[in-house]
Order: sequence, then structure tokens, then C-alpha cells
Amino acid sequence: MKKIAISIGDLNGIGIQLALENHNVIKQIVEPTYCIDTTMLEQASKLLNIQIPYDFKIVNKIAKPFNIQAGEVTKESGVYSFASFLKAVEMAKMQDVDGVMTLPINKKAWELAGVKYKGHTDALRDFFFADAIMMLGVEEMFVALYTEHIPLKDVSSKINEDDLSRFLIDFYNSVKPSSTVAVLGLNPHAGDDGVLGDEEKIIIKAIDKATKTIKKESNTNNLLFTNPLVPDVAFTPNVRKNYKYFVAMYHDQGLIPLKALYFDEGINISLNLPIIRTSVDHGTAFDIAYKGIELNSLSYINAIKYF
Repeated sequence: MKKIAISIGDLNGIGIQLALENHNVIKQIVEPTYCIDTTMLEQASKLLNIQIPYDFKIVNKIAKPFNIQAGEVTKESGVYSFASFLKAVEMAKMQDVDGVMTLPINKKAWELAGVKYKGHTDALRDFFFADAIMMLGVEEMFVALYTEHIPLKDVSSKINEDDLSRFLIDFYNSVKPSSTVAVLGLNPHAGDDGVLGDEEKIIIKAIDKATKTIKKESNTNNLLFTNPLVPDVAFTPNVRKNYKYFVAMYHDQGLIPLKALYFDEGINISLNLPIIRTSVDHGTAFDIAYKGIELNSLSYINAIKYF
């Protein structure tokens, strides 16, 4: 059974409730260690009125304890959630665990805490000096994001042949797909031969460059990537049945259809790293935190099962 470090996320949100409520299920899949200390665990347990399981293994000395403020964005919760994440990564680097699973954080809380990263994936790139790739989905469909948490107005300038071809190579080598990877265009109608934009011409060049490199390295003659698909039909049932992996040019292009189809069960996976890291595909749900509301745990359980 694999040993997994679970970063506890923002304690003002629902992460700790997921951890406590699902421990008996999770421990049948992996051997979890929760990156939270006794003081904060007992405080959360009392607020939630959920008993701490006898075998709920924790790691002390995370960060300075604070008063949980249910559903609030605070500097203190940001400091603690980042420290919990750092501890989980440290355990993975030391090979004390086989992987890291992260519960949801609040990006604004990280900002208030002085954390320079927009999220886990950004941080992992620095921690491992690697071009981590964000992929989300379920077994039926995974979506990788070429650009992630950047303003929409900046996406076009990020599309260049060298960077995109390297992304496609790294993605292909990470997932080793048995079928063709669907690559989305950027513009409506995938540019209509330049009428609605020229970015697709760059995407095609990047696809060709990546294909030549992969075929040279792997000696395969398979069709590795599609030419840019028209984004507004790429996720229709007739197209979707042909592909398992999709590459989207920007965040909402890939995640709106994914979450419309699989919101309750999708997971987030960081690829192209020396460790395995998974996460739930939802946020802190501040609006329902500590209110005694039953949570949908499918994304959390699926993120654990990925190991």
C-alpha cells in the first residue's frame, strides 16, 4: 500500500471535513499522513463536531496555530495551507511517502500570506525545476492546459512554436497515450485559415515539430496529435468519443466543458515531475464550510485512487 502525504488545504474551507469524513475509506486505498498539527486538528474537529479517527496520522510543527474563521479568506489560513503543502512536498522529496495529494487552497489567502505562487502547480515548477503540466479530468477524458492562470488577453502572446512543441513532447511522454491526442485551436472555427486569427498556423508548426521529435525518439508511426480542432465542437459527443486526452490552449477553454460533464468526480494531476501529485478538482467551498452540510467526496476519493 502506497504512503501518501495529504496537504490539508485552507482550514477555513471544506478540506479538513473531507479528510475526517473519508479517512476510513481512504485508508483502505493508501496509507495517509495528514499535514496538520494537533492544535488545528482538534479545533477543526470540535467546530465540525466530527470525532478524530484513532489512526488519523498527522505531522506536527506545520505553522503557527490560528483561529479558524469558517468561510473567510485570511492571511493566517494562507500561511498554514502553504506550510502544509511545503511539508507534504518535503516528505515526498525525502521519499518518506510515494506521492502528494493536495486539498483545496484559496489563492487570495496565499497572496495575503505573501506567497508568490498562484497555486500548487506554479510552486511545484520551482520546487523541482521542472515544467509541471496541469491536467484535469476523469478516466474517460483528461484535459491538459497549455496556459493556466493567466489573463485571457495574454494567452495569444504565449503561443509560440518552441514552447508549445516542448509542452506537447513533455505531455506525450508523461501520459504515454495509446491513441491520438486532440489539440484545440485558439480562435473560433480554429481560425478559418487565418480569417479569424493566425495562431493556428503556429500551433500546427508546433505539432509538426513535436511529432518529429517523438517519432525519432520512440520509433512510432502512429498519428500522435490532431491538427487544431475547432474548439466549440471538440467536446461534442461525436468528437469526444474518439479521444481520451485533449490539450487546451487556455484555462476556461478546457475546464468549462470538463466541469460541465464531470464536475463532481474530476481530479487534478501534476505531470512531468519526479513525484506524483494529485488534487481535488474543486475549491474551498467557503459558502458551505463548517455548516454541517454533507459533502460530495467523489473527487477526493478519485484523487487518492489515482495513486
